[in-house]
Amino acid sequence: MIKVSEIKIKGTRNWNTVNWKKIQLRIWRIQRKIYECSRKNDKTRVIKLQKILINLPEAKLLAVRKITQDNRGKKTAGIDGVHSVAPTKRFQLAYSLKIDGRCDPIKRRLIPKPSNPEELRPLGIPTIRDRAKQALVLLALEPEWEAKFEKNSYGFRPGRRPHDAIEAIHSSINKSPKYVLDGDIRKCFDQISHDALLAKLDTFPTMNRQVRAWLKAKVVMQDETIFPEKGTPQGGVLSPLLANIALDGIEELLSNWIAEIPAFSPGGHRISKPNRRKRLLFVRYADDFVVLHPDKEVVESAKSFIEEFLKTMSLEIHQGKTSITHTYISVDNQRPGFKFLGFWIRNYLVGKTKRGKRGEEYKTFIRPYPQNISDVLRKIKIILRQNREVTTVVERLNPIIRG
Repeated sequence: MIKVSEIKIKGTRNWNTVNWKKIQLRIWRIQRKIYECSRKNDKTRVIKLQKILINLPEAKLLAVRKITQDNRGKKTAGIDGVHSVAPTKRFQLAYSLKIDGRCDPIKRRLIPKPSNPEELRPLGIPTIRDRAKQALVLLALEPEWEAKFEKNSYGFRPGRRPHDAIEAIHSSINKSPKYVLDGDIRKCFDQISHDALLAKLDTFPTMNRQVRAWLKAKVVMQDETIFPEKGTPQGGVLSPLLANIALDGIEELLSNWIAEIPAFSPGGHRISKPNRRKRLLFVRYADDFVVLHPDKEVVESAKSFIEEFLKTMSLEIHQGKTSITHTYISVDNQRPGFKFLGFWIRNYLVGKTKRGKRGEEYKTFIRPYPQNISDVLRKIKIILRQNREVTTVVERLNPIIRG
């Protein structure tokens, strides 16, 4: 273990005077090299750079900073009861980090889901040390997989947000109504196969042992102890990346399948247009996804392909939350449009005076889901009734309005 006296970052031992801009720049340069090598499929070089990064003192300091200062859950205690680390002890924590294949037990708490308060979601809370180790591993693995991830995957990725997914959908259905497969994966984080995930991760042995240790970590919930055989703990720093790795590949599977559909039948009749492949769109945000295409049969077939893909990771589609609708017409007594990421999306026929030479033309309306608007207004009313001081009202309203 490196002692605090051995720290040589601008010769300082004061946490508040560390040159973070210089540290971030050095780590970014290594991450960029990992990204470029991953794009070239140079696995040997990627692993070499990842080993350098996880042993770099600057990377360990940045991982500790993210966990103890930047993250919203920085004051959440794990099984050891430690909920914060003083600046004087952050150096010791940083230089004690080592990817050694070990981990502490995980504390589990059940929290209500925002969409259905009666349904509880298991939240796994690692210790601060393990969260810092996961942040260190994330610095190494994320650039490798960012080079591999598919174009229309938007959840929990740097530089991407829900509005990017909505924009991709708007570009697909604008002036062209389509059938929609609005899908959801049942208990995605809780059901992922450990063996299938580690095989897909395909990393070097030290990193593989560490990730396996986190997946198999003992879970403590009140007086109950659980040794998980599948799933990734929600609440871990690394869990969103692992979930994205598990679900990566659906878009490529659908693209290859749609490209193999013949454009003409044996009798010579056209059954699809040449740009049929471009007309199919798959958009995923975490475990929520949509498939868009003008033909209902294609959308139904896409659902079957997705179900087969998910079986390889021991996952399945949530039948109760998955439906096939249309952006303009009613399907199976369902109103036109669909809900995705808190937005209501549908097409409308423009007025006769605004139609072009092509005849019928459509416009796309995307607005917040009405129930979400009602929930926000109800929260605002409660805050305004309970508080009279301006500063308190502003502090409590700002997060809601931004969200």
